Amino acid sequence: MAIVRYVLAALKPGVSREDYERYEREVDYVVAGKLKSIISYRTHRLTEVVGQFGGGPWDYLERIEITDRAAYEAEIATLGKDLISELYDKYLDRSKTKSVWTVLVDP
Repeated sequence: MAIVRYVLAALKPGVSREDYERYEREVDYVVAGKLKSIISYRTHRLTEVVGQFGGGPWDYLERIEITDRAAYEAEIATLGKDLISELYDKYLDRSKTKSVWTVLVDP
């Protein structure tokens, strides 16, 4: 059973897309690659949102495929704690972050 978490995120005012995306490549992808519960992790820059979602607008969508939610949350709470703090201190607007948990419907 594939578990995927999607996260909608918005940059803080004044944060450049280039600075955030450099951080994603140099830090976030590296840390995510070390967490045993993460199968794959990618951040996507939103180019268009059709329709209305409450709470936006957002700049990015993260797709995080994991092995087990409890294991993932435990790793994020310990190994990913500093990363999450830095993301929200420097780059992302926590008040706009939305998270969606999903389970793949097998074909």
